[in-house]
Amino acid sequence: MDINDTEYDTHVPWIEKYRPQTLDDLASHSDIKSTLEKFMKDESLPHLLFYGPPGTGKTSTILACARKLYEPQQFGQMVLELNASDDRGIDIVRGQILNFASSRGMYSSSKFKLVILDEAEQMTSDAQSALRRIIEKYADNTRFCLITNYLNKIIPAIQSRCTRFRFGPLKAEQIFPRMDLIIKNENVSISEDGKRAIYDLSQGDMRRVVNLLQSCSMSFHGETIDEGKVYQCCGHPLKSDINKIMDHLLHSDIRTAYKEIQAIRIEKGLALQDILTQISHAVDKQPLSQKVKMRINIRLADIEYHLNSGGSEKIYLSAMIGAFQSTREDQKVGGSANPILV
Repeated sequence: MDINDTEYDTHVPWIEKYRPQTLDDLASHSDIKSTLEKFMKDESLPHLLFYGPPGTGKTSTILACARKLYEPQQFGQMVLELNASDDRGIDIVRGQILNFASSRGMYSSSKFKLVILDEAEQMTSDAQSALRRIIEKYADNTRFCLITNYLNKIIPAIQSRCTRFRFGPLKAEQIFPRMDLIIKNENVSISEDGKRAIYDLSQGDMRRVVNLLQSCSMSFHGETIDEGKVYQCCGHPLKSDINKIMDHLLHSDIRTAYKEIQAIRIEKGLALQDILTQISHAVDKQPLSQKVKMRINIRLADIEYHLNSGGSEKIYLSAMIGAFQSTREDQKVGGSANPILV
């Protein structure tokens, strides 16, 4: 269905409504698209391994390729799509995948079938080892496309049998045109700083861009969405709050810093995990020496690890303040009002 079809069901999530249907619809990775198109034109498509962070077009790319290779009535017969996080055991490989790969498609102009394994990093080592043999044995009849977020979790034997393509995070010039298209089609009222906030929070993930845009549109229907509303909708700390917290970390004593930061957390309902993430980005923008930034970020990484392991937010809030306080004490010279600043 065309991406501009206004009669599309309004109840469908926007990430599906605006999922690219062809290679031309894809917002990025023109070099990968051109390479795949040449493979398909020459009927020499190899086994593929797509890897990279979420929301960068890996699944959409291979599905667009499949639509180009096969007629709609042949799609179910010639394409097997599995999510390896659900079907990840050796029984699936020896059963469903083996049966599909070992049979030939009827009434199809294409020479081979296509097996798509999404989230392939979730497959067990035994399942990957069994899959390696199937990939090798039925190469004349079936092509495999493995999709993963983490390349290092795919065994080397499979990596060596596939042509690898890395899908990097999308850039601003790739995200904003698609965002503007959705905003126009859905009649969303949003300011420029609101769009920039969505882009900043997405970190190059197009799926997250669309989800954030839909969430903000539903939360503030009929209102103009600005930066504050975007941060409010997704529960992330506002930039103004992070600036206040950074000010206390850099200037206040331990008791005052704890009291004020805890008050901000309670008033805004912020998780310490989100504050840590934003503080880490804020540290990189401060006029600090590289040595000081390194020390602080190492401490913040330790705090985040223990916090994710179930640590108390109150205790690790104190630890975060202590990380800055100890660095200030170590760097203090001549009674400077702000000793760790360059």
